[in-house]
Amino acid sequence: MPIRTSAPLGAPTWIDLLTSDLDRAKDFYGTLFGWTFESAGPEYGGYVTVSKDGRPVAGLMGNNPEFRTPDGWTTYLHSADVAATLAAATAAGGVTCGEPMEIKDKGWMATLTDPTGAFFGLWQPNGHNGFEVVNEPGAPVYHQLTTRDYGKALDFYRDVFGWQTETVSDTDEFRYSTAIFDGDALLGVMDGKRDLPEGVPSSWVFFLGAEDVDKTVQLVKENGGTVIRAAEDTPYGRLAAVADPTGAGFNLSSLDQ
Repeated sequence: MPIRTSAPLGAPTWIDLLTSDLDRAKDFYGTLFGWTFESAGPEYGGYVTVSKDGRPVAGLMGNNPEFRTPDGWTTYLHSADVAATLAAATAAGGVTCGEPMEIKDKGWMATLTDPTGAFFGLWQPNGHNGFEVVNEPGAPVYHQLTTRDYGKALDFYRDVFGWQTETVSDTDEFRYSTAIFDGDALLGVMDGKRDLPEGVPSSWVFFLGAEDVDKTVQLVKENGGTVIRAAEDTPYGRLAAVADPTGAGFNLSSLDQ
C-alpha cells in the first residue's frame, strides 16, 4: 500500500466533503470504498475523519443550511504558511473566503477562489499531515483543475505555489498541462472553455482509485448516486465521473497505469 507522510508544498494534501446528510454519506462511501469513519467530536464541530486501511484519506463535515452552499468536495493544497499564501494569492488575483483558521493540534486552514473562479483550500499541517494513502482503491490517485481561463490559471498557481508545469497538449481541441512535484505529475490543468456548460464555474476535481471502475459505477447507481460521465477507456486509464446521493461529484480511475 503506497503510504506517504506529507505532500510536496503546493500539491494536493487533503480532500473533504461538505454534506447535508452525514449518515447517508458514510453509508455510500463506506459501501463503495470500505472507508471507516471517526468523529472528532464537538470540539471540532463534529468533523469526521475518513480512513482507509487505518490511515486517513479524507474528511466529512455537515453542511449547515446557513452556509447556503451546495454539497461538494474541496481539494486542499499544502502550504507552509497559510497567511503568507493567502496574501500572495490575493496579490495574484485570488479572492479569500475569510481569515486563516487554526484547527487545534491539527494545523491551519483557509479557503479561497483563484482568479478563474475555482474554489479550493489551503492546509498548513501541524499534527495532521493530510491523506496518507495514495494510488490505491478508495484513495486519491490524481487531481485536476478544469478552468475557464487556462492561461490565467497557470500564471496564478505558478506565481503563488511555484508550480513547475509541463505542456501535454496545446490545441483548441485539447489544451492541458501537468504540474510536476519531485518528478511526478500529481495534478493537471485542463482548458475547460469548450467543455464546461454555461454557468458552471472553473473547478477542482479528484480521482479515487477503483479496482474495477465499471463495478464501482454500478455500486454508485445502486446506492443512490448518479453517473455524470460513463466509464470509458482513455490514455490515462479507465475513468468515470459520478456524484453521491446529495449531488457531490468526484471521479473514478483504474489503477493499471
